Formats: sequence, C-alpha cells, structure tokens
Amino acid sequence: MLDDFLIRAILAGLGLALVAGPLGSFVVWRRMAYFGDSTAHAAILGVALALAFDLSIYAGTITVALAVAVLVTALTARGQAMDTVLGVIAHSALAFGLVAISFVPAARVDLASYLFGDILAVGRSDLVWIWAGALSVLALLVWRWQKLVTASVNEELAMAAGIDPRLERLALSIALALVVAIAIRIVGSLLISAMLIIPAATARRFAATPERMAAIASILAALSVLTGLLASLYLDSPAGPSVVAAATVFFVFAQGVRSR
Repeated sequence: MLDDFLIRAILAGLGLALVAGPLGSFVVWRRMAYFGDSTAHAAILGVALALAFDLSIYAGTITVALAVAVLVTALTARGQAMDTVLGVIAHSALAFGLVAISFVPAARVDLASYLFGDILAVGRSDLVWIWAGALSVLALLVWRWQKLVTASVNEELAMAAGIDPRLERLALSIALALVVAIAIRIVGSLLISAMLIIPAATARRFAATPERMAAIASILAALSVLTGLLASLYLDSPAGPSVVAAATVFFVFAQGVRSR
C-alpha cells in the first residue's frame, strides 16, 4: 500500500501533467519559453505577499502571475520588445520577491520549497487548488483550441479568418499564469517551464497533428511524474528536480529512437 503523502503527490503531479501537455505544446509552437520563466520567477513575489499578509499561497501567486500576463500583453501592444519586457519583469519581480521574503521570518526556511518544489508535502487543500486550476486551464484551451492553433500557425491567416491574435495571446498568457501558480508547490518556480517544454518537445518528434502532440505530451508528463517520484523514493533525491530529470531522460531517449 502506498502512503497517503505519496498518493497525494501522484495526484498532484498528474493534475499538472494533464494540462502541461496541451499548454506546453503552445509554449513550444509559439516560442514562449521565456514567458513561462518570467511568470514563474514573478510568482516568488506572490509567495512573499501571501506569506506577509497570511493569505493562501495560490491566491498570492495567481494574483501576481495574472498581473504579469496582463502587463506583458499591454506593454508589447505598445511596441515594446517582448524579450526586453520579459527580462525586466522577470528579474525585477524575482528581486522584489526575494527582498520581501527576507522580511518574513517564517518564509526563509521554506524558500527552497518554492524555488524547487516540494510535491511530497502537498496536502488535500493543495490538491483542490491544483485540480481546479488544471481543469480550468484545460477547459479554456479546449474552448479556444482551433483559434489558438490558427493564431499560433500564422497570425495573418488568423486575422483573415476573423481571429484576433492579441486576444489569443492574452488567453495563453492567462493560462500560463494559472499553471505557474498551481505548479509552484510541485516542481518550484525554477523548474515550471521545464515541465511545460520538455514533454512537449519530446512529443513533437512523434506527432503529426497538434491534438496528437498535446495528448502524447500529457502522457509523457504523467510518466515523468511517476518515474521521478519513484526515483525520489528509492534514491532519496529531491522530488521536483527528479521529475524534471525523468522528463529529460525521456527526451534524450526519444531523440535516439527517432533517429533510428
């Protein structure tokens, strides 16, 4: 029989995997990896605010992550370069977050768990937040799937079809913000982008359609969670990094299989 903490960890990881596949596919297609990193780094500021005001960690990270998504969309619409905006916001929010955490004594000990994740410490209330967030993002992606795919392939084609690429970009930004918020307890702010990018990049080698790539990426993410947790259990290694390491092993293996 599995211990309760391990069952909760598996359920939390599978919740992330469910949405990491389709959302990670869009991150790969649209080259939004830096956006994911920026939002994840900014989430540390949300953690600091939540701890300082005795709020839910998820409420704090969701608020800051959504603010970053809206701010980036607004600034890029004014002609600012995307990479410049992301660089300024990511490093500024991370710096302010770390400074703010230094004034919250109770948070100093737990900082590593927010940077690298602590999936084995996930509680039942965490599972509610994780699955509610994952299902919300999945519903958003299913609702706007065709428009998102069209806008990702060619923005001019999307405009000709009556689709506003800026609206679809904002929808993806909001989805990323929500996933960053729910994933911070699982793999940490420094590794969230890896769980979005690596399974999707691996699936891309074997998929002929966007839908198939999203499905394969979710399966690979789920396998990475199970393999990483098993490795963590037997090797006594950090759980979050072990999950990402497992995803990387699948990626390397896929390159060899595809080459042959």
